[in-house]
Amino acid sequence: MKQAMTILATILVLACGREASMATPAKPVQGALTITSSAFTDGGVIPKKYGCGGQSISPPLAIGGVPKGARTLALIVTDPDAPGGTFTHWLVWNIPPANTSIAEGRAPSGLEGKSDYGKCGYGPPCPPSGSHHYRFDVYALDASLTLETTAERAAVEKAISGHILAQGRIAGTYSK
Repeated sequence: MKQAMTILATILVLACGREASMATPAKPVQGALTITSSAFTDGGVIPKKYGCGGQSISPPLAIGGVPKGARTLALIVTDPDAPGGTFTHWLVWNIPPANTSIAEGRAPSGLEGKSDYGKCGYGPPCPPSGSHHYRFDVYALDASLTLETTAERAAVEKAISGHILAQGRIAGTYSK
């Protein structure tokens, strides 16, 4: 009986070890993946033009420091101050890593997912009251994502998990 328990314990340890190695996340690359905008500085005010009080177009963005091993980029724009919890404004993935400039009012090459506005594409900042923070997070990934364009933030975050080589963020504030 003792020998059977020892064998069973050994099998479980080996199986768990194999399972853990299959779920190992990508090794993060040291260095700084950056995302900047010529329209606002990190921590600064996002101009009205880019929110619901203006033209409701996306701001120009520039991505720098993309690691050599990156196969794709992903962009997630959120408002963590929304009354009902973090609100998703824009999801884009499978952006070619050479596309480091995103023009004002344009989506980068890639696939766009469903925002919390219920549609694909950029959803402008539009806080119900006061000033909110808006985070523009960019991720360098070691893989392409296989998601439907109806994918929402939770699905994108799950898909990028374990594939993130580097991450960058710019955040701004907006009020009506």
